[in-house]
Amino acid sequence: MEKKKLSLALQIFIALVIAIIVGLILGTKGAPFANSYIKPFGTIFLNLIKFIVCPIVLVSIINGIISMKDIRTVGSVGLKTIVFYLCTTAIAITIGLVVASLAKGLFPIVATTDLTYTASASTSFMDTLVNIFPSNFLTPITNANMLQIIVMAILLGFSIILVGEEKNSGVIEAFEKCNAICMKCMELILKLSPIGVFCLLCPVVAANGAMILSSLAMVLLIAYICYILHAVIVYSSTVSLVGGISPLKFFKGMMPAIMFAFSSASSVGTLPINMKCVEDLGGDNQISSFVLPLGATINMDGTAIYQGVCAIFIAACYGINLTFPQMLTIVLTATLASIGTAGVPGAGMVMLAMVLSSVGLPVDGIAIVAGIDRIFDMGRTTVNITGDAACALIVSNLEKKRLGRK
Repeated sequence: MEKKKLSLALQIFIALVIAIIVGLILGTKGAPFANSYIKPFGTIFLNLIKFIVCPIVLVSIINGIISMKDIRTVGSVGLKTIVFYLCTTAIAITIGLVVASLAKGLFPIVATTDLTYTASASTSFMDTLVNIFPSNFLTPITNANMLQIIVMAILLGFSIILVGEEKNSGVIEAFEKCNAICMKCMELILKLSPIGVFCLLCPVVAANGAMILSSLAMVLLIAYICYILHAVIVYSSTVSLVGGISPLKFFKGMMPAIMFAFSSASSVGTLPINMKCVEDLGGDNQISSFVLPLGATINMDGTAIYQGVCAIFIAACYGINLTFPQMLTIVLTATLASIGTAGVPGAGMVMLAMVLSSVGLPVDGIAIVAGIDRIFDMGRTTVNITGDAACALIVSNLEKKRLGRK
């Protein structure tokens, strides 16, 4: 009798558990060993993911647009996607601010002297707007600038549709083949996921195991409570009411992507496995090819929660009470800033500097949470990619109903 092969989700989960156990056994004394001899293999895996992500984003969005064959359909999908992402991001940061404000008295007293943190040079809104549009075809791909790649894909996709079916039939077939090749390459790389998860997570646990039990444990706990609340309340209700999928089925189907996102802390890196999960849950492949790459770049619900919790925490450390108008400013800034935050590990730190500056909080306060940012990042990335998947399934269901009525 042939042995039943373990599913990828179970393999990743086993790797996750082993990584935690080995990391705790190694402890801080073994952290240098883990960083020197275990982490490099995780980095190799992450490099392979990064290698395939840019071609997948470019080709899948173009393929997703041209497969719709109608610019009005693309506009309909795009509008629903943007509205969902902006609304859930605003709700996410509101949850972060409210829960953190209620728990403010539980925050530990953290020394705020001798803190150093150099914030990235701030970029004006107009500069950000200009930088979205590429001036060179290859630079966005070599620099992995996801916003520019998305703009390129949208322009090329629209152009192929407008040329007309008679002239573009060969091009459509070529992109379909390119998409199939990219997906097969992704499939090969994903088979290494359990090894990658172990090698990425083990050094993090070894280095931060003791830190989790330190004075910063409370702010981590509050952030993770907010992550869970947002996922359970917002995503469960939307996929159930609008997406037509039971929350239990949704979260069960999302497990491989959730565990990979938690380990890698990269929204863009999780994109290939997220596409597979959405497809398995019945999402329209054409729509998910457009919605998910877009979400990996502009949908940052988990990052928004992190902004709210950390803003309240840093303000408490400095003895500052945020006013209601300041909290509204944080909601607006974090929602808009999420559009320009790339889905790579650690991007939330740059966004946090923007949020703190917007309400006059000391940017130096980032140094308080910088040491455990990776632990925040694992949770917020998990929320980000779950939101992307929820949106893809919801838009798929809405478009199915819209087309069914015609």
